[in-house]
Amino acid sequence: MLKRIGRSVAAQETAGALLAGYIRLVRATNRWTFEPADFQDRLVPHLPVIVALWHGQHLMVPAMKRGDMPARTLASRHVDGGVNAIACRHFGIGAVRGSGAAGSAARKASRRGGAQALRAMLDALATGDSMVFTADVPKVSGRAGEGVALLARLSGRPVFPFAVATSRALEFDSWDRASLNLPFGRGAAVLGEPIRVAPDADADALESARLRVEQGLDAAHARAYALVGRTWRRRGEAASSGATPSDA
Repeated sequence: MLKRIGRSVAAQETAGALLAGYIRLVRATNRWTFEPADFQDRLVPHLPVIVALWHGQHLMVPAMKRGDMPARTLASRHVDGGVNAIACRHFGIGAVRGSGAAGSAARKASRRGGAQALRAMLDALATGDSMVFTADVPKVSGRAGEGVALLARLSGRPVFPFAVATSRALEFDSWDRASLNLPFGRGAAVLGEPIRVAPDADADALESARLRVEQGLDAAHARAYALVGRTWRRRGEAASSGATPSDA
C-alpha cells in the first residue's frame, strides 16, 4: 500500500513541494559564501554548460540557480527521482528522466532510459538549456562515470564541477555519504574551472577528462567544506553508522 501511495502523482507532488520548501528554508537561514563571488556571472560566457555534482551532496544546488539561466537536471525513473524532479521544478529547473552507467552496466542503463536520456540532454544543450546532474557511477560514490565526458564531447559544452556545503548537516552512512544540509548555520558554494573535451577525443582522452571531472569535484568540495569549517571526506575515508550530526 505504501509503495502504491508513493507512486501516486499526488503524493510525489506533495513530497516535491515540501522538499522545495525545505531547500528554501536552508537557503534563507544560512550565511553564504560564494567562490568565486561572481560564480554565476562567470558561467554566462560559456552557456549552456554542464554542471557536475557528487551524489548525496546536491540537495542545495537548485537554490543556487539564477532565474535567467535555463537548466534541466537528470532524474532517475524511480519514485525518489520523481520527487527530486518536482522539487527542482519549483526552482525553474526542468527534468530529463533516465539514468546512466559505465562499463558492464551500460546495457542495463540503456534499458532504464540511459540512451534516451543522453539524446535528451544533447537536445537540451542544443536549445540553450544547461544540464545539471550528478557525475557518479550509480552506487559507486566518488567515481565519475563516462557519461559526463561523453556528453561534453558530443555537445561541445564545458563541464563545471560544483559543490555546496553547510556548516550544519546530518551525514548518513549510505553509498553516496549523503548529507542533509540544515538551517541556521553557514553555507558555501564553489564553482570549479571548466573542463572541455575535444569533439575528436579518443578513449584515452575521454578517460583523462573523466579523471579531471573527479579531481575538480573533489577540489570544489574540499574548498566548500573548508569554507564552512568542515573536512571533506570521500566515501570510505571515515567510518560512521547511521546519521551523524555535524555542527561546525
